[in-house]
Order: sequence, then C-alpha cells, then structure tokens
Amino acid sequence: MPLPRPGPEPRIRCRVRGQVHGGAQPEVGGAAMLPALSRCRALLGRCRPLPVPARGRKSRHDPPAKSKAGRLKVPPPVDPAELLVVSERYRQYRLVLQALRVEFKQEVLRKQHEERLDRESGEEVMEEHRKLMAWNNAENERLRKKREERLRREEEELQDRKLQGALNHARLMEDFLKQKEREVLQLQEEARNFITPENLDERIEECLDNPRNYNFAIDKEGRIVKQSMLS
Repeated sequence: MPLPRPGPEPRIRCRVRGQVHGGAQPEVGGAAMLPALSRCRALLGRCRPLPVPARGRKSRHDPPAKSKAGRLKVPPPVDPAELLVVSERYRQYRLVLQALRVEFKQEVLRKQHEERLDRESGEEVMEEHRKLMAWNNAENERLRKKREERLRREEEELQDRKLQGALNHARLMEDFLKQKEREVLQLQEEARNFITPENLDERIEECLDNPRNYNFAIDKEGRIVKQSMLS
C-alpha cells in the first residue's frame, strides 16, 4: 500500500492592524506586532501535520515483503536438562526474593508499630503502664514467697531423709554387730568340741569306746533297712 504524499503546508495569513491591501504598508512598531504573533502561534498549534514514516521503516499497516510472505517463525530448540536447571534456579531465586520481601516487610511493620507506640505515650498509657508494673511487682513478690516456702519444705524434707538414712544405717550396723556377736559366740561354743593336742588322747579313747557304723541302707521314709556289722 503506497504511502500518501503530504500535501503543501497550509499558508497562514496574518494581517496586522493598520495594514492596507494593495498599497504601501505602513511601518509598524514591535509592540504592535506582539498580538499578531500570538495569534499566528495559536493557529500553528491547531494545525496537525500528516504522519511521515521514518526513513527505511514501514508503518504498522504495511503488508509483509514478498520474500518473507511464506516464512514461519520457529522458536529455537530448548535443552530439557538446561530448562530443568534454569527452572530450579529461578524457583530458588523466587523463594529467596520472597523471603527477603517478607523479612523487609516485617521489619517495616515492626518499626511502624514501635513508632506508633512511641507516639501513643500519653497519660493513659503511662497510667496503664504503672498499673501493670504494680501488678507485676505484686505477682513477683507472691511468687518469691511461694518459692521460698517450697525451698524451705524441700530443705526440711532433705534433712528428714538424711536423718532417716542415718538412723537406718545405725540400725543396720547394730544388727550387723549383733549378728557377728552371735557368730562369735557360736564359734566359741563349737570350739569346746574341737580336737586339740591337749584332748587328743581323750577323744581317741571316746571314739574307741563308742564305735559308729555308717555303712547302712535306708528306705524312702528314712528308716534303716540294712546295716553291715562292724568287724
């Protein structure tokens, strides 16, 4: 489609006040020319020039060239491995960027909250703060007394446990000593029947006078059923 050729530029005729047609023009001063120049500038502003395309370019309504009429634009091939790597990197980049945005947003909101709290430091806020501090001190005092009472009870229980442990240990030692004394007395009682060099002859005579035969058989009830005679 051929471009329309621009026509001749419109001519604007300005007639100055006092100008006479067809005769000699009177000489006009600069002050009288200012209104005429203003009117000419306004007329030039209302005139819209025709669009002229740049050199070497077509307008948006021009058809494609004949040499490019049957060409199909094919996108360049994409490597699947490279696409996977790039997609993963973009995903990580978006996650990091989102985390940074959230962090910066939280910081801005925190600063705004702190500034708002600073601005609201009026008499009512100070009175509420004093009440809260008084309640906090009273609660701390109550918890301190409760903690001291608990520690005192724990100390008393610990002392009682130590005393009970000492009593149990003393009782066990006493029982142990009594057991050892009984064992010593029993050994002393048994030592009277021991064979010593002093009573060796007497024990030999006693054994010869009272012989014992241990060669016998017993039944299920423990009765002696068979016994050999001593030679």
